[in-house]
Amino acid sequence: QVQLVQSGGGLVQAGGSLRLSCAASGRTFDIYAMGWFRQAPGREREFATLIGWSGEDALYADSVKGRFVISIDRAKSTVYLQMNTLLPEDTAVYYCATGPALVPDARLFNYWGQGTQVTVSS
Repeated sequence: QVQLVQSGGGLVQAGGSLRLSCAASGRTFDIYAMGWFRQAPGREREFATLIGWSGEDALYADSVKGRFVISIDRAKSTVYLQMNTLLPEDTAVYYCATGPALVPDARLFNYWGQGTQVTVSS
């Protein structure tokens, strides 16, 4: 079992920045990839970004590429998401997840954080 605890998020104006954190505990040696998915009201959960446990490889959705940066501190078993130049369409609940592959498919991810609301006002 892996437990994920998220922090960060909140309300920000368009163009602003926020940082999310996700701390993993438990069987962290089983983690191959960690990342973030998000779900806006009335929409399906979508991929945002993933990073391999080594920190060498990362994937970004086209919608966040160039604005979001994912990073990992393996010593702390924590993944960070730095979100810059936020847009109103980034408004969503953001979920941290761990999975067995660096593949942007939520169905493959078996452990999830509690979710964090990010609201971007125009």
